[in-house]
Parts: sequence; C-alpha cells; structure tokens
Amino acid sequence: MRVDILSKEYPPAVYGGAGVHVAELTRALRERGDTDVRVRCFGEPRDEGGTTGYPDPPALAGANPALTTMGVDLAMAADCAGADLVHSHTWYANFAGHTAGLLHGVPHVVSAHSLEPLRPWKAEQLGGGYALSSWVERTAYEGAAGVIAVSHGMRADILRSYPSIDPERVHVVHNGIDAELWQPAPDPEVVRRHGVDPDRPSVVFVGRITRQKGLPHLLRAARELPPEVQLVLCAGAPDTPEILAEVEALVAELRSTRDGVVWISQMLPRAEVIALLTAGTVFACPSVYEPLGIVNLEAMACELPVVATATGGIPEVVEDGVTGWLVPIEQVDDGTGAPVDSARFEADLAAALVQAVADPERARARGVAGRERAVEHFSWTSIGDRTMAVYESVLAQS
Repeated sequence: MRVDILSKEYPPAVYGGAGVHVAELTRALRERGDTDVRVRCFGEPRDEGGTTGYPDPPALAGANPALTTMGVDLAMAADCAGADLVHSHTWYANFAGHTAGLLHGVPHVVSAHSLEPLRPWKAEQLGGGYALSSWVERTAYEGAAGVIAVSHGMRADILRSYPSIDPERVHVVHNGIDAELWQPAPDPEVVRRHGVDPDRPSVVFVGRITRQKGLPHLLRAARELPPEVQLVLCAGAPDTPEILAEVEALVAELRSTRDGVVWISQMLPRAEVIALLTAGTVFACPSVYEPLGIVNLEAMACELPVVATATGGIPEVVEDGVTGWLVPIEQVDDGTGAPVDSARFEADLAAALVQAVADPERARARGVAGRERAVEHFSWTSIGDRTMAVYESVLAQS
C-alpha cells in the first residue's frame, strides 16, 4: 500500500502540535515496514527519502495567504498519482487531499487537529482568506472517506460543526508522545542560561501566541502566584500584531510587580525545552480551545504535573487529581471558546496554580503519575497501528 501524507508542517519546519503529529505518525508508519509512506509538505526540499517540499508558487507572491496555500496544494495533489490513499492534516493541506482524491480516484482521509468554525479569531490573521480556509475545510471533511479525530472531544466538535458527516466515518485516534525522546533530563546550566533559577519553583508555559492558547488569561492569573514562584513563558509565533501587543503589555505589567518573569520568544531545541520542563514545578495550559494538546503529553512525559483548562480533549489526557489539576470553564457558544466570565476563569486558574506550587511533594507525585499515563496510553506505535486500521477500513469500503 502507498499512502501519501500531506501537511503544511514537517521537520525542520514544525511550529505546532499538528507538525509534531505528522512527523511522529510518519515515523511510526514507516517503522511498520508494510507501507510505502510518502510525505508532501510545504517549504523547501527535504533531504529525507520519500519526502518532498513544495515552495510557494512565485506567481502568487503577495497574494492572500489562503490563495498561496491553495496554490501549493494543487502542486502537491498533482504528484499524488499512484497513491492508494491520501491523508491530509489541517486545512492547509485539506485542499490538496480533496483534489488528489478526486483527480486520482483514491480515498481521502482527513486528520482533525483543529476546526475553522471554532477558530473565528483567524479572521484577524487571514482577512477574507478565512472564508476560503473555512470553505476548503468544510468541502474536504464532507467529501472525505474517513475523518480521524485526535480526541472524543474533537469528534463531538466535528459532528456539531459539520452535521452532514456520517458519524460512522469519524474515528478517534489520539495524539501520542515518544516517551524515549521526552523524559526528565536535568540541565541546570541550560536553565540558568535562559534566565531561570532552577532552585526556585516555576510555572512553565509552552505554546504559540494565539487566542486558543489562552496566554493572556495565564498572565492575569499569574498576579496571584507567590512572589518566589517564577513564570517561564516559551511563547512565540504570534498570530497577529494585536495579540502580540496584548501579551507584551501584560508581561510588562507583571514584571513591574514581581521578578522571575522569563519570556523566551524563540523556538528552542527539544533538549532545552526538556531542561526547562524538568526544572519546573508545574506546567500551565490555559487553552480555551485544544483538540487534545500534545504539549500536555510532553510535559507529563517529563514528570511535570499539569494545570489545564477542562475543555476539548484535555480531560482525555490530564486526569484531575491524579496527573494534575483541571480548571473548570464555562465558554461562550460562538465558536471562540472565550470564557463567559473571564475573571472567574482566571481566578480558578490562579487558585489551581497556587495549590500546585504550595505542595511540591504532591506536585511531584502527580508528575510521576503523568509520565506513567503518557507511556501507557499514548505511544506512537499503537497510534500508528490504529491509524493503519482506519486506512484499511476505508480502502475496504471504497
């Protein structure tokens, strides 16, 4: 069987959970040895065998980013000739998958890492391109032979957002974690180099600066942290100048009242992220929209307990009272995921963080339990096998 995997992100150009997923899934499928897996991704040529990069079409230079994306997708679709099945990830590659399926007469499987109807703030970033990205996603999902949701919460979101999809075509295959790559690795020198004191407690955040990650909520909640607790933000790739300005203002305000606020805006090598996680007391995930949250699995694999919003697929990863703390949230029903009462959510988030740092022994115990859960339930080998089972069921019905 030949499977063509289509994605915007692929190493070394990975900036989010979808890119991590594609890289790890590709490795797991190739290690099976029974499938010809070819990757088609955005960007420059790759050195990896069976992997092709597609640069932006010169003729679309300066066009709306959504149009440029669709131009890349058409080139990718043309090269899928000979595949038995195509598998696309995120709306950026959904147009390639849908078009390739029609052009070459093969099944198209979609993996849902996020949904455009639940990210209306993307209109800030894409302008009229948001209408295009939404059309692409809807068309691809409704036409797909199979849809893979990364959590049961995401499956429910898919069926609510696109009610015409047959529920039988929507399968749940969780994201995973490589527990050999992600494990505790103390490195106080690296931690100090980034301005963090490894001997002080710290709350660590890792994520993009985007509405869904809820960083402004964390920055307001952090006002309540005890003075000895550091706040370590590995936060970059802002979606818009507006949200970057908001975060900058909140960080400046927080720094005016306390020390130990460390903001690392560049993307760090994995080893340095692991060092910061290993030195941390608790990991914070204040997301208002999170289909699953690989970043929580990465923290758990490093034995860091997690304080996270009880939304989306997060409760399928973080076990409240066992591997961390889940923060309740009542959300506006307009697709944004915004809290109905931001002040209440931020107060509850602050209370959970304070509770976590107040009892280091309990936090450590939950961190150990988190690694055990990550290893036992979220291995990429099992996820590769379950994904292959979806492929086989789709091919059997085509």
